[in-house]
Amino acid sequence: MPQRILMLVGDFVEDYEAMVPLQILLMESHRVDIACPDKKAGEYVVTAIHDFEGHQTYSEKRGHNFAINLDWNAVEPRNYDGLVIPGGRAPEYLQLNERVLDVVRYFFQSNKPVAVTCHGAMILAAADVVRGRCCQAYPSLKPELLRAGARWQEPSAGLDSACVDGNLVTAPAWPANPAWMREFLRLLRCD
Repeated sequence: MPQRILMLVGDFVEDYEAMVPLQILLMESHRVDIACPDKKAGEYVVTAIHDFEGHQTYSEKRGHNFAINLDWNAVEPRNYDGLVIPGGRAPEYLQLNERVLDVVRYFFQSNKPVAVTCHGAMILAAADVVRGRCCQAYPSLKPELLRAGARWQEPSAGLDSACVDGNLVTAPAWPANPAWMREFLRLLRCD
């Protein structure tokens, strides 16, 4: 049965972590509303493409324009069956937005499915919703998640694993998109 999903994004969201989940969810006939603080339907955010090229950390390149289809002021969390938070650089500043944190807290208080990948976990830590929960994220976020009370599950060497704890499915980076979205879709079906 098609469900309504909210995706939170911002400028320099990771391209594959927004675009691929959007396409997977649309393929499954779900409705996905894409929202960004201070943006309106018809506007867009710029994405970043992160790659793993053998350096000590990922590289970053300019990605695509990713369309926003819902005014930020129109976001009403109770109208959604699930939440998706991609990574990239956007979570660095989205975690500072109190309304973003309130939206995230609503999904946890309502026990609705939440899918978070890569640096999106910064928002979970800032919203104080990971205490006692098993999580994965980009490995550099491990100290931040542990300080927020999360239980860290080591990602696979290929960063292609996913971790499920109740209504929360987390993953370390875009190579995990198949596992991450498979588990999120499973949670949506059970909801």
